Amino acid sequence: MRHDQKFYFGVACVLLSAVGFSAKAVIVKLAYPYGVDALTLLALRMLFSLPLFGFMAWHAGRGGAKIARDDWLAVLGLGALGYYLSSYLDFLGLQYISAGLERLVLFLNPTIVVALSALLFKQSITRRHLVSLSLSYAGIALVVHQHLALGESAARVFGGGGLVFAAAVTYAFYLVAGGRLIVKLGAMRFAAYASLAACVFVLAHFLLTRDPRALLVSGHVYLLAVMLAVLSTVMPVWLMSEGIHRTGAGRAAMISSVGPVVTIFLGYWFLNEPITAVQLGGAALVLAGIFIISQKPKTPLVEPE
Repeated sequence: MRHDQKFYFGVACVLLSAVGFSAKAVIVKLAYPYGVDALTLLALRMLFSLPLFGFMAWHAGRGGAKIARDDWLAVLGLGALGYYLSSYLDFLGLQYISAGLERLVLFLNPTIVVALSALLFKQSITRRHLVSLSLSYAGIALVVHQHLALGESAARVFGGGGLVFAAAVTYAFYLVAGGRLIVKLGAMRFAAYASLAACVFVLAHFLLTRDPRALLVSGHVYLLAVMLAVLSTVMPVWLMSEGIHRTGAGRAAMISSVGPVVTIFLGYWFLNEPITAVQLGGAALVLAGIFIISQKPKTPLVEPE
């Protein structure tokens, strides 16, 4: 494959990955009317993802260096934080807010990484960072105001938005704390192992708090859970890794910024969520802020699962 073909294939991988990640919120909200709760849906997602992540872990680990005991413990802890707790908070939040708002809040992740790096590692916050933070959070404020103006309950908007923001914070901790292991193990290997750990934590949480018969749900929910596992979990992780390999992290970050816009239009198409000029303006401010901050290699744009 020629260099330009490899590049355009990488671009296609990143775009498809962004669409897959963006569809997650819409699929989750399509499942809730069937009476399934957040934990049960998350358990089904992880149950169907488990064999796929197992294959990814086997494939990524072939010929890799042996992992020390302390590193295994770190992978388990970060998997619990970044994929189990973050996903659970996100699914809870989606019970209350629109898919479009959820994706915009999650997209604040790089700004949270900057704040955590400054707080934990004394990294300086530059003028570029301040501009990015101002634009991004002004955009979120504009979108939240629009939701309230359309008559949505303030308790649902702020409660659900707070849960999703907490999901973004926990995922940012995962990225900041996992930086050393990502370099040491490789992004795909680390993501596969951490995801396997998260599957175990989610299923343990479910079995400790729910009757296993709760997994006997509508066929529509099973179909949506399989779509979550394949189209919005495992496949986007693999596609993003391939895309970054072929286009570079900076270009991948810029390309994947289409994600929130895709979610807004998918929400309109499948969930009848309204699209307004104010909402699009707020999304544009968020994307502008993330574009500015993603120019810095220390704050990678990585979408939470």
